[in-house]
Amino acid sequence: MNKQARILILGAGKSATVLIQYLQQQAVKNDWYIILADGDIKVAEKKWNDAKNGHAIGFDIENDVERTKHIQDATVVISMLPAFLHILVAKDCVQQNKSLFTASYVDENMKVLASAIKAKNLLFLCEMGLDPGIDHMSAMELIHRIQNKGGKITHFKSHCGGLIAHESDTNPWHYKISWNPRNIILAGKAGAIFLEDGKTKEIHYDTLFSNAPIIDIPGYGQLSYYPNRNSLSYIDTYQLQGVTNFVRTTLRNTQFCNGWDAIIQLGLTSENVLVFDAPISIQKWFHQHLQNNNLEKVYTSMLLNEPLNQQLQYLGFDDDTLIPNAFKTNAEVLQWILENKWKLATTDKDLVVMMHEITYSLDDKVHHVQSSLVVKGKNDSQTAMATTVGLPLAMGVCAYLKGEINITGLHIPIDPIIYKPILKALDAEGISFVEVGF
Repeated sequence: MNKQARILILGAGKSATVLIQYLQQQAVKNDWYIILADGDIKVAEKKWNDAKNGHAIGFDIENDVERTKHIQDATVVISMLPAFLHILVAKDCVQQNKSLFTASYVDENMKVLASAIKAKNLLFLCEMGLDPGIDHMSAMELIHRIQNKGGKITHFKSHCGGLIAHESDTNPWHYKISWNPRNIILAGKAGAIFLEDGKTKEIHYDTLFSNAPIIDIPGYGQLSYYPNRNSLSYIDTYQLQGVTNFVRTTLRNTQFCNGWDAIIQLGLTSENVLVFDAPISIQKWFHQHLQNNNLEKVYTSMLLNEPLNQQLQYLGFDDDTLIPNAFKTNAEVLQWILENKWKLATTDKDLVVMMHEITYSLDDKVHHVQSSLVVKGKNDSQTAMATTVGLPLAMGVCAYLKGEINITGLHIPIDPIIYKPILKALDAEGISFVEVGF
């Protein structure tokens, strides 16, 4: 790979902070050059912070001419943009013969490009963040190790969550926002499908957060979890055909799950367009919603539960603050409220917690393995979430530019060629798993 590589980073949001800092250091060591681009030049310049071997620019990513020009000048492209914009970048990368790296899921639009990516000997490496990303890499490393010694895996559970550190836990929800707030509001909307005792099990959204199971995490303590979307497709991804139990879940504090179940029952995550006369206060919006949907008695009964009462009162549903006119759904109003109530303070520390649970048989014996990870953030900028999303993605780019990852095509990090150098690099940064039972 050309030593004078040019790395184009598209997007300088919260999740990009640690990625940018890591690549700045690597650019100096390897004589690479970085162009950091964002729709807001001030955001890009602040994140770049006058570092060496690069500069910040601002342009509208949906401007075809500007986007194509900057991609054409790059050696490799990193997209930290919202997921729906990746396809614009991906099409340009194929046309301009540039490899692309993202932390987002491979969607159907990206799959359509797979043959063209392969034909041009490009590497499009996606799902290189935390979840998806580190979850794939750590799971596959453990799965391959078990299979290589002859073990037959029968049960697989994978849990992951962005949480708040104990010392920064200052509200009754035991939660603060360290990543995309929109995804928090809409979490679980599709319900969940997974495999349990050899049978497909489905849980609908309206019961997903009720009676969430509890698990003990080494180095943290007890947490609850709820299953994610459709886990079944990952059975083939992880090559675990024949398992009787398979589920991927999200970790949350138990009280959070109880409170969020109440939020769902109250219809506050609805995306139906509202009709009300603006401006309207939070109090009027909330009580009007309860009245219109015959939920007043439900809400009153919820307030009899003291922990739930504290959670709901904390959100300020009786506040006289006016709701911005731009918000047209309950979900949008709720997101606006929570972005203020659950905001990280400057010195707050978030947590990323992950654990894989695997049961396998070997030599007529049943074995149980737990592999867990706990990462604590430094502050509201260098968060655990930004670290675990950004570092594996940045490390993937570095490994590619150094020739350590030399495959082509559309990939996620389930191949040893990809995950081995990344897990090794993460371990060097102190991000490593603790195993019990292996």
